[in-house]
Amino acid sequence: MLLDQRRERILQLVESKGFASLQELVEETGVSESTVRRDLEYLEGIRQIRRTRGGAAYVGESLTAFEERRTRALPQKQRIAKQVAEMVEPGEAILLDGGTTTLEVARQLVGKSLQVVTNSLPVVNLLVNQPQIELIVIGGYLYPKTGVALGPHAEAMLESIHVRRLIMSVGGITERGLFNSNSLLVETERRMMHAAEEVVVVADSSKFGHSALVHLCPLEAVDQMVVDSGISDTWQQRVREAGVKLTLV
Repeated sequence: MLLDQRRERILQLVESKGFASLQELVEETGVSESTVRRDLEYLEGIRQIRRTRGGAAYVGESLTAFEERRTRALPQKQRIAKQVAEMVEPGEAILLDGGTTTLEVARQLVGKSLQVVTNSLPVVNLLVNQPQIELIVIGGYLYPKTGVALGPHAEAMLESIHVRRLIMSVGGITERGLFNSNSLLVETERRMMHAAEEVVVVADSSKFGHSALVHLCPLEAVDQMVVDSGISDTWQQRVREAGVKLTLV
């Protein structure tokens, strides 16, 4: 089991049970107690778990409450979405990944003549009856917590896709770059990035300074970020120094 996969599995176990003992995690992962302790230290450092005597308790943001996350920072997400939709020209082919902010982007695209490629079931449900939009759906393993298609089948389909731009969301942004919550999701998003001429990240300002479970890419791999005006001056400077075009709304 690779490092990211092991940490993801540990996090899933702790989240599903609320608390998992050190011995349970050792038996489940097949690694030493000291290795599990280091993994727990990392997960505590990114604010997903709290280490306790004999194990770990879950304190992270559960991905099960998609609707709750959708309404969090909703005004900021709507402003970001409106700005991004204005960037998209009629007739473009775009790629939308899953996420609450990209779902708001999809709402703003209703009525435009576009080709939209997506692996997000919520986006598909929103756009399926829009006659102006030609919808191409990426298939694969449907991750039940967020309704996005992931895995080898999704990655294989993306090999034959080429679009003007990718509009994507992330779980966190630090000096190391972009992070997301699932190793399968990250692999699929990397294929999406290769399929696009331009990578546009949409993120509310709360994502900056926080990581998630799996590293996706460095800041320099992104062409443009559209962020609400709550982002700090320090982060504005870091993003621009990485060569990323920053648009504030």
